[in-house]
Amino acid sequence: MSESKSLRWSSWSPRPLLAALLFGVATPAMAESILDTLQIHGFLSQALVITDHNDFFGPSSSGAGSLKFTEIGANASLRPHQDVLIAAQVLGRRAGGDGDDARPVLDYGIIDYQLLSNQQRTLGIQAGRFKNPFGFYNQTRDVAFTRPSILLPQSIYFDRTRSLGLSADGASVYAEERLDSGTLRLKAGVGTPTTRDLGNQLFPPGSSSSASGSTSSIGQLLYEHGNGRFTAAVSVADVNLDLELGPSEGELNFQPWILSLQYDMENWALTGEFALRKLSTSGSGLIRDADTTGESWYLQYTRRFHDNWQWLIRYDSLISDRSDRSGSAYEASGLGPAHSRYAEDITLGLQWHVNPRLLLAAEYHHIDGTGWLPLQDNPDVTETRRHWNMLLFQLSLRF
Repeated sequence: MSESKSLRWSSWSPRPLLAALLFGVATPAMAESILDTLQIHGFLSQALVITDHNDFFGPSSSGAGSLKFTEIGANASLRPHQDVLIAAQVLGRRAGGDGDDARPVLDYGIIDYQLLSNQQRTLGIQAGRFKNPFGFYNQTRDVAFTRPSILLPQSIYFDRTRSLGLSADGASVYAEERLDSGTLRLKAGVGTPTTRDLGNQLFPPGSSSSASGSTSSIGQLLYEHGNGRFTAAVSVADVNLDLELGPSEGELNFQPWILSLQYDMENWALTGEFALRKLSTSGSGLIRDADTTGESWYLQYTRRFHDNWQWLIRYDSLISDRSDRSGSAYEASGLGPAHSRYAEDITLGLQWHVNPRLLLAAEYHHIDGTGWLPLQDNPDVTETRRHWNMLLFQLSLRF
């Protein structure tokens, strides 16, 4: 969730309406007490993307670049009881395409009930649309202020298939155990993954395709030592989809394992994550049977200076199939260019926190391969270039 301060009430306020609703089940004093827990936050980010070859989030390789990378959202939370939290976020996000995906949708919406909470441990459950717990950044990736860079490492946090990893509709549990040596946290959930516009990224644009989620599961075990100086986590998921491509039908199973490590000092941090991604598909017609294991990892160094500045350097590697690391067998089979099966990205980034509500960022990417290039921006993969560069600028606001 956003870490920004609560929004001050303007001339129009939802308090009277909420109070009227609460008066039906509580006394006026109780209703006002509940309203005191209401928090509302919002954020807005606008980026300019410029590439020399290939397109990313719009026509970035032509003219002056693309402005089709916009994120805008608002979230609210309320505690009707000391052990109950109701929270939701609405998000509108445009990332290339024709802009239809920018319409606001429910990013998450949960009812959280704490079964136990004391100085030693916490135990709770959530129901609704919950954020998937994997890696270090997935649960807060919507808000630019929580990201170390404009783009997260694409080998782990795919923007191309972002909706699949973002959230799920179902139930989750969480537990926290505070030990003498550190803090141990467990999060796990079962539900149906969100698949908004996922078919456009799994299959060629213009094809009559769709992808719908079926029962899946995810979990993460995280250990934090020395007040966050050292953090280690293991995330695992079992994701299932039903696929349709014209008259063809099939199923997809995705099983990633992610190891995350971070050493964070006062002015610098070293972060690395490694993932093995088992992907299998089965079906008929145009949906071919496949069984591959991919490999992803990155190593990232960030340095804070002058209180509100930070620079970053990162190496990010993606291999779609460990048994065909160069993609040569894939190309020889006539399925597409070899460079569409991998990507190596060297990133340099700079952030300036002008004040707690304004963030300016810039970053440069030098990329070998197109393994995470959005298909909707590059419908003909044979015309993509193996070596390409990308420059991004972003302005972000929050309240």
